[in-house]
Amino acid sequence: MESCKIAIFCWESLYAERVGGLANAATNLAETLAKCHEVHYFTRGQVPDQTINNVSYHYCQPRGNNIVEYCDSMSRGMVENFFKFDTHQRFDYLHFNDWHAVQALHELQDRNTILTYHSTEYGRNGNQYGDWWEYKEISGKEWYGGLIAKRVTAVSATLKNEVMTLYNVPDWKCDVVPNGIVPRQFRADIDAGEVKKAYGIHPFAPLILFIGRLVYQKGPDLLIEAMKTVCQAHPDAKLIVAGEGGMRQFLMERAKYLPANFVGYVPDSEYIRLLNACDLVVIPSRNEPFGLVLLEAWSAEKSVVASNVGGLSENIDTFVDGLKVEPEPGSLAWGINTIMDDPSQAVALGKRGRKKVERIFLWEPIAGKMTETYARVVA
Repeated sequence: MESCKIAIFCWESLYAERVGGLANAATNLAETLAKCHEVHYFTRGQVPDQTINNVSYHYCQPRGNNIVEYCDSMSRGMVENFFKFDTHQRFDYLHFNDWHAVQALHELQDRNTILTYHSTEYGRNGNQYGDWWEYKEISGKEWYGGLIAKRVTAVSATLKNEVMTLYNVPDWKCDVVPNGIVPRQFRADIDAGEVKKAYGIHPFAPLILFIGRLVYQKGPDLLIEAMKTVCQAHPDAKLIVAGEGGMRQFLMERAKYLPANFVGYVPDSEYIRLLNACDLVVIPSRNEPFGLVLLEAWSAEKSVVASNVGGLSENIDTFVDGLKVEPEPGSLAWGINTIMDDPSQAVALGKRGRKKVERIFLWEPIAGKMTETYARVVA
């Protein structure tokens, strides 16, 4: 594709407001595209506009009494900023990420628009909040965004099928473009024993790591239940749970007599230390459209036990570069014990995972796939 002007709309970024993996995905895509194209990134934040790695970041400061009002306010701010730079309608493509900016998509729907689904409200919450008004509002925006966008992408084939089923997005309109990773950012030469000692863990004790939001979708409760069985087979095993969320107090009560350390939110630098010090990363999600933690673990050459769902299921070759299990405690415990019973196998799985990352999940080819989707847009 010839050099063009691209606008990316996303409610989070790496340099201002950051919530989860969406910040990594959208920011890294923008910076990769900026090597060949002019890229403007419209988001929210309490900082002045800035240019980083050739991407121009434009910030707004939304207000709202709830998440829906807040995101509508954000969309209005994004559109206002957009028109400051859209001289003579020079933007070639407008790329929106998830439902947060759908109101902006509505106001700019006559342009060359692309909407990327990173997840769905149904996938995040299942039927738990089916009667909750915000659940319905968010689901409605996801449907409407898929309807009016000229083109749609999803981060996995599973998610594509989900949005086709939930929102009647036609197959011809939706492409699968996975997330990518910058593997060097997640590999560090550290003394694993020293890191473990800092958390009160013996240097030779096997360390299991969970990183993520402590919410139903991510399945931390399944892992806590599984640890009861794991500790019977491996009484020296330790678990670190990194992350915050509404389930934290419940989980801590369930883990009262287990060797589990809830460390809360950890900064990136500490996450990298823990990732490289652990012996196994467990991803027990009930629903996972893609699963960036998988690529992060592989980048650090770590073995992974993960639920056989969504993007995790698509990307792991079991007993080749990881182990897929069912999202229930007994199956998780079996997978963890299987890996911990054979440390040499764990090392081999992690090394093969790193090779897969370098073969499939680098940002340059993934950005190329995204520009192919841009080229399919018809205004």
